[in-house]
Amino acid sequence: MSATSGRHFLQIPGPSPVPERILHAIARPVIDHRGPEFGRLGREVLAGCQTVFNTTGAVAIYPSSGTGAWEAAIVNTLSPGDTVLVPETGHFASLWRQMAQRWGVETEIIENDWRHAADAAAIEAKLNEDRQHRIKAVMVVHNETSTGVTSNIADIRRAIDRARHPCLLLVDTISSLGSIDVQHDEWRADVTVACSQKGLMLPPGLGLMAISEKALAASKTNRMPRSYWDWSEMLKLSHQGFFPYTPASNLLQGLRESFAMLFEEGLDNVFRRHEMLAAATRSAVRAWGLEINCVDPRAYSPVLTGVIMPAGHNADRFREVVLNEFDMSLGTGLSKVAGKIFRIGHLGSCNELTLMGTLAGVEMGLSLADVPHRASGVAAARDHLINVRKGAARDNILVANI
Repeated sequence: MSATSGRHFLQIPGPSPVPERILHAIARPVIDHRGPEFGRLGREVLAGCQTVFNTTGAVAIYPSSGTGAWEAAIVNTLSPGDTVLVPETGHFASLWRQMAQRWGVETEIIENDWRHAADAAAIEAKLNEDRQHRIKAVMVVHNETSTGVTSNIADIRRAIDRARHPCLLLVDTISSLGSIDVQHDEWRADVTVACSQKGLMLPPGLGLMAISEKALAASKTNRMPRSYWDWSEMLKLSHQGFFPYTPASNLLQGLRESFAMLFEEGLDNVFRRHEMLAAATRSAVRAWGLEINCVDPRAYSPVLTGVIMPAGHNADRFREVVLNEFDMSLGTGLSKVAGKIFRIGHLGSCNELTLMGTLAGVEMGLSLADVPHRASGVAAARDHLINVRKGAARDNILVANI
């Protein structure tokens, strides 16, 4: 690929582009992580975590990727030989299950075609069958980044309650926190894990989690070895804003700026923006005559859209054309869907013009890669976004006249 002008379009579903405000915050001088300035920073970001997780309970931040947060959830709540129930909604649900197996945890899978959300009724049926309460936790991915499918965690909580089962609820919100409404307390989730490089718009390097009282109690009796991931050490100092070992202090400065940006826009507005961009993207996909990977409109992801390639065409070859010709990265298909789908990320620091540039690049790439399509996707997305703006303007006029 020859040298290009302009910025690279990073339209994968995470890591997402880092806004300049956050880059500048991360570039501030390193501060003493045992000093009073850091204590204030630590308290601010932990309070911000409580806000985005919608919890009044314990939260922890690890210097790690989301994978580290997965491991912390497992080793602090489960014991070798325990059984967990995993709706395998995609590649990342599968990876979390495999991690549990490596820690000696038995896993019971609810299989899925990777085009549907986790089935709350199937979870309820499995828990009803488990009269001995062998299942110690349900582990579910909220927004499956590999497929573009969002599961309804509130429905899963209601299924657990109807089954009157004492299992823990462990939720992966790695690609949803900061982009989709997360309700840790309302869901009565026991551990909700996330990371920095998706909706929070930071580089990779922070694993975040919200922890229930029930999970804290489980951590006092479970038999899993842990040291670095032991959240009891993290929580001892959290009220002071400090950490038991050297934290990722500059990323935490970026996290404070991320929270400032999200709260300035308003979380409800952030969620609506993601829904709007996702709907416009789906309008484009339909207008191209291509197929959306998620088949249930109730489970469409606001974070990304998985697009199925027509038979006889390879998604990775198409992605290569888009990268080489337009300096734009699209998400690859993973494991079972490798070469079959590509993924358009529309999360984090993304707006209408960013999306329109992205969709124009996809449409031009489809032509250059000789992928059968109708050249009307960009126009369909444009019309959707204009109609949303017109509708918002009408609503504002009505409110002003009341």
